[in-house]
Amino acid sequence: MSLFGKVKNTINLLKGVDLDQLAKIQKQIDLTEAMKALGSLDERQLQGLMKMLKTKRKKGQSDLPPIDGDFYNLDLKLTEEQRELQLKVRNFMEDEVRPLVNDHWNRAKFPFEIVEKFAKLNITGVPYEGYGCPNLSFLMEGIIAQEIARVDVSISTFFGVHSGLAMGSIYLCGSEEQKQEWLPKMQKLEKIGAFGLTEPNVGSGVAGGMETTCKFDGENWVINGQKKWIGNATFADVIIIWARDEDTNQVKGFLVRKGNPGFKAEKMEDKMALRIVQNALITLTDCKVPESDRLQNANSFKDTAKVLRMTRAGVAWQAVGCARGAYESALKYTKKREQFGRPIASYQLIQNHLVEMLSNLTAMQTMVFRLSELQDQDILKDEHASLAKVFCSMRTRDVVSRAREVLGGNGILLEYDVARFVADAEAIYSYEGTKEINSLIVGRAITGYSAFVN
Repeated sequence: MSLFGKVKNTINLLKGVDLDQLAKIQKQIDLTEAMKALGSLDERQLQGLMKMLKTKRKKGQSDLPPIDGDFYNLDLKLTEEQRELQLKVRNFMEDEVRPLVNDHWNRAKFPFEIVEKFAKLNITGVPYEGYGCPNLSFLMEGIIAQEIARVDVSISTFFGVHSGLAMGSIYLCGSEEQKQEWLPKMQKLEKIGAFGLTEPNVGSGVAGGMETTCKFDGENWVINGQKKWIGNATFADVIIIWARDEDTNQVKGFLVRKGNPGFKAEKMEDKMALRIVQNALITLTDCKVPESDRLQNANSFKDTAKVLRMTRAGVAWQAVGCARGAYESALKYTKKREQFGRPIASYQLIQNHLVEMLSNLTAMQTMVFRLSELQDQDILKDEHASLAKVFCSMRTRDVVSRAREVLGGNGILLEYDVARFVADAEAIYSYEGTKEINSLIVGRAITGYSAFVN
């Protein structure tokens, strides 16, 4: 935090203190030294102090620690600039998204009103170089994913699909002309992207069993088939469609524009998870795409896998965000909810649940932090990302289950947020590779034997 910001926060601390109170304080402490001490505090310490001063406690009640899911203080490993960006995203999610998210989740509607505000954060395309992208670390991309998912996993999914999968496909597999056309506008969220890989009959086995086909007719590529579970697809301006070339049997990628003849996106209804995400069933019927809209550097599924490898780490961070949101919501509830004349947080069984939740969360946080360090060092392997996806998605399920348990009957009400985290954790558990498929990727790496069915 800047010196100006520290001084401003210090002044805010003293607001409401009258002259008589100041005189009494001055007799007991050296205000000059106190101001210096306050000015030396970092953002997190200042926020904790301000929260403590503002909180009215019952007579005789001891000071309670702040609600913070970062038990091992990983935020201290961040630079001042990184921490500032983290808090900027957190404040946005708390101020702009949290007030509306339960209503939109309940109605399965997307809050389009936040997109323009989201763009002002300048966090889209975080790890990419050029095209207006911030060119920050993969670590920061992960932390941003966590901060968004900490409030709502659906918004985090929208962001991950657009910034990671769609923009990532163009960044890794597109020509320079395609990058120049799409990435600057997508970075500003002026154009929204989607990513079409999964199919109705083929999920994890899409590498070898893709049913969507493409064929060059001399003028255009003609695409036929279906894609399912495609987030953002009902309103996206460009959808990355992966199809198998009938002539070469190789997978190719295409930029299918909104309104392209032969392209149809139907919103999927009645989901129990990620209800804000506008998933679509896409049908492509003789959908013609010019050669100029074929991703010029996507010539096999290995190129598709590069995109998935880059983004899978983000899903592990998303799981951490979901778990952190559930844990912090549960902890907050247990401090306020009273039974038998005492806050339920004071009972042994509740504390046991909270410690189990925090143990899982802390293990997950340290794992993904190291995962992103590997990615920033360019030594990330498929099995690294897969292990994180397996562990974090499993542990998140446990965390949200315990969170729901400590809330009792209130755990199934949206107003307490935990119910939403419980449902959304199920989606995280399945997408970007199921637990079983990611386990086989890790198993192959550690044994040398492939257990995939050929």
